[in-house]
Amino acid sequence: MLNRTIAPPFNRTTRFDLITPETVTLGNGVPVHFISGGNQNVLKIELVFKAGRWFEPQWGAAYFASNLLTKGTRDKSSFSIAQTFDRYGAHVEVAPGLDVVSVSLYSLTGKLQPVLPVLVELLQHSVFPEKELEQMKSIYLQNLKVNQEKTSFQASKLLRKSLFGENHPYGKELEAAEITALQRDVLVDYYEHHFGDLFILVSGKLEADIRTLITDTFAALNVAPVAGKTFAPPVSIPSRQVVDKADSVQSSLRIGKRFIGRTHPDYVDTLFLNHLLGGYFGSRLMKNIREEKGLTYGIYSSIHTLKNDNYMVIGADVNKENMELAFDEIRKELIRLRVEPIDAEEIETARNHFIGSLQSEIVTPFAHADKVKNILLFNLPADYYPKLIQRLDALRSDDLVRVAETYFTEDSFFETAVG
Repeated sequence: MLNRTIAPPFNRTTRFDLITPETVTLGNGVPVHFISGGNQNVLKIELVFKAGRWFEPQWGAAYFASNLLTKGTRDKSSFSIAQTFDRYGAHVEVAPGLDVVSVSLYSLTGKLQPVLPVLVELLQHSVFPEKELEQMKSIYLQNLKVNQEKTSFQASKLLRKSLFGENHPYGKELEAAEITALQRDVLVDYYEHHFGDLFILVSGKLEADIRTLITDTFAALNVAPVAGKTFAPPVSIPSRQVVDKADSVQSSLRIGKRFIGRTHPDYVDTLFLNHLLGGYFGSRLMKNIREEKGLTYGIYSSIHTLKNDNYMVIGADVNKENMELAFDEIRKELIRLRVEPIDAEEIETARNHFIGSLQSEIVTPFAHADKVKNILLFNLPADYYPKLIQRLDALRSDDLVRVAETYFTEDSFFETAVG
């Protein structure tokens, strides 16, 4: 009988067995990547379009055009579309992002045949009803009004503006006047010119007949390349901005800088050092500012990798009177990274957590597909994740001090606070 008073043995492994996709290029040039796995009769089809905010001719075009895809076609109303998917237990998710727009269909394998044509109809024959647009704009404006009162929203907005500029897709936040001015014809034009440059990921239990149905269906999609765009972030000196909000009892702090990306030789080292600094519950920032000082319920540090740039941000909410103390303690932790050798036990604890978390992310074929999508979006080698773990396993204190001196100096960060 199992003795539950004895903890199971700890088995450490650095394996990362990502499912190798099978790639088929359709007659129209669209690549389809099949990630086959799992025992459940479910699948996910994700179409990734080169249609994010980066490509907008007018602010808001990507967000509203994407979210209106499911709101009506030439032959179906939004209610009819939703009813059809519900009838067969299917679900569609639309995720407009800064670089790409993702449209995903979740379906039972046995019910794919009746719902797949509806997905294609959304992609090729959406009509963007004026009534639906006005309703969506109204909801967005209401949410924006609520967000404008949140110090966390304002602080994050202010930081991104400092890093990238207010006219850069990564530094931009939609304003009420821009939403109000957005017209249907702009969305139709964006839809016609930006939803034809894509790749497709199919994950789940994939029998031969399912693969044939998918390839035959999407081979009929109309495709067209989308031209690239360039934006130049401002060259600016790190500074501090504090916005007082008289009726607020808390201040939201954001400290950040533009950062290196996934293909940089030092990326894995900085990714791990960020994790040790503020990437998990046992991190240095959590121990100092939450547990020892009691200044916040939570503090985080994260690296955001985007297609055309990247940035790092440290964030926390504190009582207004503790703002300066919190800033000081964050700076102290940044200084410690480069002036004090990091204890081997601390490195090992953070490393085990990081590697274990990464490995636990690939428990379903859908999760494997997400990793494959990263490899495709960022033009990474197929063995990117195994090599990432190998590098994590080899890191030592000297490596971390070196990258701390290069990328984590306290005077290289912008500081913002609202509250």
